[in-house]
Amino acid sequence: MPVATPKQYEAMIDAAQKGNYAYPAVNVTSITTINAALKAFADSKSDGIIQVSTGGGQFASGLGVNDAAFGAIVLAEATHILAEKYDVLVALHTDHCHPEKVDGFLKPLLEASRKRKAEGKGPLFQSHMFDGSVVPLDENLKISKELLKECAELDIILEVEAGCVGGEEDGHDTSGLPSEKLYTTPEDMVEVYEALSPIGRFLFAATFGNVHGAYKPGAVKLKPTILRDGQKAVIEKHGEKAKMDLVFHGGSGSELSDIRETLEYGVVKMNIDTDTQYAFTRPIVNHVCTNIEGVLKIDGEVGNKKTYDPRSYLKKAEKSMCARMAQACEDLCSTGKSIYGTV
Repeated sequence: MPVATPKQYEAMIDAAQKGNYAYPAVNVTSITTINAALKAFADSKSDGIIQVSTGGGQFASGLGVNDAAFGAIVLAEATHILAEKYDVLVALHTDHCHPEKVDGFLKPLLEASRKRKAEGKGPLFQSHMFDGSVVPLDENLKISKELLKECAELDIILEVEAGCVGGEEDGHDTSGLPSEKLYTTPEDMVEVYEALSPIGRFLFAATFGNVHGAYKPGAVKLKPTILRDGQKAVIEKHGEKAKMDLVFHGGSGSELSDIRETLEYGVVKMNIDTDTQYAFTRPIVNHVCTNIEGVLKIDGEVGNKKTYDPRSYLKKAEKSMCARMAQACEDLCSTGKSIYGTV
């Protein structure tokens, strides 16, 4: 299975919207995490989304290069190759890109897709996210319209955000924002639709109290009805066909009832990163703690190569992350609903 074509990606989104389910969108940083995601989707017979953040791309490029766009290209090309061994569809996406990072991150990735298209291939990524929530809405939409026009020419979907997701991710900290900034208004959703729909297809990350990172149950007050009210405002003004394809950011740690409720209001993609990071790291810690005398050369001993070989613990990490991704497919009701082979 190659990575989804633009036509297949649109069909994935349409199927999720029609079927009231969503795709897990998992951040990857390495071959190991890509493999975990691909196996999870295949085992669950679910299509899905693999995404790269600016920090993830920077990490993947290595300490000697330290280039977010270059690392993102490396991860994307690896996914294109690895995905051919599986029988579900996956799309490639980039996570939060703020205005100051557009030229250094998003633009080079669009250029990479432009080169692939010139060679008769599909775009490198099927969608990108521009996060203009840090600037006023009019400025956000001005930049979004320019980027969406460029994306549409390359058969790429643009994800945009209005309203801020709380917490901290990849060095971007919005934890000090007043609570009202965490909720998108119906008026915002109408304005976003009217500004972008004439240009091309887009995904919209409306915020309803979402927070990045880990938190205890009850600490975050999600209001999924924000999405319901926004969709209603858009549909009442522009008709049923105007229903927006929504994105749920900060899905890690969310209550299942909140996740399932958002599916009723048009969420087709949910980002999950913190939970999969923990799932990946926990078995590594267990491995080190239970094999400490083999992992470390203590008191002049030689240790045990079998236990400090990175493969010994990374396999466990991959398996654990895969299991957490399978749970995400269940939570989002995408299990068993791959459209691979039908489009």
